[in-house]
Amino acid sequence: MGEVKLHGSWSSPSTYGVIWALSLKGIPYEFVERDLTNKTPLLLHEKVPMLVHGGKPIFESDVILEYIDETWMQNPLLPTHPLDRGAARSWIRFIQNKRSVVWKMLCYEGEEQKKAKREILEMLQILEEQGIGEGKFFNGEKIGIVDLAYGVLVEWLGVIEDVTSEKVMEANSFPQLHAWSMAFMEAPTIRENRPNREWMVMTFKHLREHLLKKPRSSEVSLKDGILFCELFQCVLDLISLLCNSL
Repeated sequence: MGEVKLHGSWSSPSTYGVIWALSLKGIPYEFVERDLTNKTPLLLHEKVPMLVHGGKPIFESDVILEYIDETWMQNPLLPTHPLDRGAARSWIRFIQNKRSVVWKMLCYEGEEQKKAKREILEMLQILEEQGIGEGKFFNGEKIGIVDLAYGVLVEWLGVIEDVTSEKVMEANSFPQLHAWSMAFMEAPTIRENRPNREWMVMTFKHLREHLLKKPRSSEVSLKDGILFCELFQCVLDLISLLCNSL
């Protein structure tokens, strides 16, 4: 099948979604930690994660996940029925369109942070009422591609909650989501490949301090609907700054 390499960063949420998928499939791979201070020609667009299979690179986490599922047939991540597959892709698109709202809670304070929190609560309510089915996970009793997408969100939402001291995913408010989250995070393959929570909280505290010090005019693009990848670049820039200061 060819050698598999995953180029990623410990600070990249999407990197862990791919790590989880490879682990669930039992695919051996080499992890290449992205040196944020040294750009290489191979990393087109300077994005992570990037999967390299047989020497050919593949970008974008959702594309990588589907490629993995189509290439290695064991432990399928997408449902078999076309209608269920379409529904899965719709829920993934839903969360992709909402990710920037989660990061706004980290980047703002005061009324703007409260607004972001309200939007997150609305998103979680939709998931609670319409997204969670009768099974243990989104599509039944086994972890699938939708679980991976939302697992990434919940992992980093928890970090942001710790950093901002703002709790949003309360068990009593979202019992089904909370039960799903506990089942997902405690699954052996996921539990063994989670990021270091303490280090993430420390890093994102530095990020928040950095962003809140920026002049108001520099945040206009975020107010206008900055994309998740643009905001996450701030994380990479900050980590690069921290690395250079050591």
